[in-house]
Amino acid sequence: MSEELVTFFKALADANRLKIVGLLAQKPYSVEELAALLEIKPSTVSHHLAKLAQVGLVSAKADSYYNVYQLDEKALENKSKSLFSQENLAASVANVDANAYDNKVVKDYVRKDGSLKTIPAQKKKLDAILRYVVKAFELDKRYSEKKVNEILVQYHEDTASLRRELVGAGLMKREGGGGEYWRV
Repeated sequence: MSEELVTFFKALADANRLKIVGLLAQKPYSVEELAALLEIKPSTVSHHLAKLAQVGLVSAKADSYYNVYQLDEKALENKSKSLFSQENLAASVANVDANAYDNKVVKDYVRKDGSLKTIPAQKKKLDAILRYVVKAFELDKRYSEKKVNEILVQYHEDTASLRRELVGAGLMKREGGGGEYWRV
């Protein structure tokens, strides 16, 4: 479906084609009328109309010696609804690795043994590192502060900062002034 979206946008990615769509939205025109209005050759108008017809935006009907073109407003409305549906927009990024940024940050900040070279100062990078670190904790399991520190020291010696940041980022919760911690 993303190919259809690209084709649709390519059909509209021309100033003259947009003008043709705008003119046809007002009333039907022949190739010669459009050529005169836009001050371009009829053969160029025919080329643009063919591109627009290819994606279903315009249609032609014979009127004596001429073809008269009109905008298919219903097709435009239906095309917009289908192309811009939540499913189609989601499908257009199906091949994109949603974790690419996190993976890059982890690669930059983590040593071969899994420990951190440093704790990033930049929030976006810190968030990526915290998502990496929190994986060391099981969901629905409670940890004492001592156990949390034992796990976090494998990543960095500043366990207090990591603990605080994990809670602050909403990746972990704590209860009783630090008595118990759990992954969210």
